[in-house]
Amino acid sequence: MSRLEEIDKNFKIETNIDKSDIKLYSVLEEPFCVYGVKYENGKFRRMPENVAKSVNEGVARLHTNTSGGRVRFKTDSSYIAIVAKMCNIGKMDHFAITGSGGFDMYVRVNGKDRFNNTFRPHFDFTDGYESIFEFNSNEMREITINFPLYSDVCSLYIGLEEKARIQAPTPYVSKKPIVYYGHSMTQGGCASRPGNSYPSILSRSLNMDFINLGFSGSARGEREIAEYIASLDMELFVYDYDHNAPSWEHLQSTHEAMFKIIRGAHPTLPIIMMTSTSMERCQDNHAKRRKIIYQTYKNALDSGDKNVYFWDADREFAPYAEYGTVEGCHPNDHGFVGIATSLEPLIKAALK
Repeated sequence: MSRLEEIDKNFKIETNIDKSDIKLYSVLEEPFCVYGVKYENGKFRRMPENVAKSVNEGVARLHTNTSGGRVRFKTDSSYIAIVAKMCNIGKMDHFAITGSGGFDMYVRVNGKDRFNNTFRPHFDFTDGYESIFEFNSNEMREITINFPLYSDVCSLYIGLEEKARIQAPTPYVSKKPIVYYGHSMTQGGCASRPGNSYPSILSRSLNMDFINLGFSGSARGEREIAEYIASLDMELFVYDYDHNAPSWEHLQSTHEAMFKIIRGAHPTLPIIMMTSTSMERCQDNHAKRRKIIYQTYKNALDSGDKNVYFWDADREFAPYAEYGTVEGCHPNDHGFVGIATSLEPLIKAALK
């Protein structure tokens, strides 16, 4: 059974969108290109289900949240519609539903992806929704639609004019993705829309693919997740799970160990180590954690490793801290722009 047949077996695709000429396409069909997630066992997933279950209960639950998922294509349709079937929807009191459960769209203009529209769900939606955006012409456009940050997507269909042309998107500048591993901030909490998480901002600025392995409350640097990440073919690795390590002792016992597992599989891979942006940490505890992360970095340098980098939240996030979080912990859009802006020069230096 093909992937498309499996989706159609589970869901009857219907739409109430008032367009007589609309044709629905599964994003799993060519020439649509899906990035950051793969379809497995009735859902889009950020990593294989069996691997997620081997890590911890939180990763098993959250790996189906589609943070970092994107569908890209070109079309001259005068409108773009989405019909999304969703198996689980994240609704929280500190997080805009457009970010946790919505899709947003970017259009490429002069070589840059520019925000165009958010497909806004009603707050009380339960099993998916549909939405449409109309352009004022039929010119060929290159489209990127970002999947929700904190919800599960069982199927996604794109609605276009039946007569519209569809083409494959322009490839990213590198065939290999950047891989991000970390906590809820890495996953995207609490951006107002999916494209405002810092990995998404960087993807557009750098024109690079990425995989988001942020797991809210569940990033603990276990050997199983380290070995999975080590198996990936990637351009660069960024990790930041300080905030989810249950204690500084846990961080100390796992942080350098994780680095060594990944370095063993990728001797020259650029690796960026980040410290926590959270303002909730007591100063003494925060200082211990920062020192542990810095020590991993310094030990690598002292051993002759020339492909390690240290991003210090105490310095880099400080200009954004006052207005950059929702509740002292999770970044808002301003905070995510700050992280991306300060991290981008480091990534560019690492990739030279």
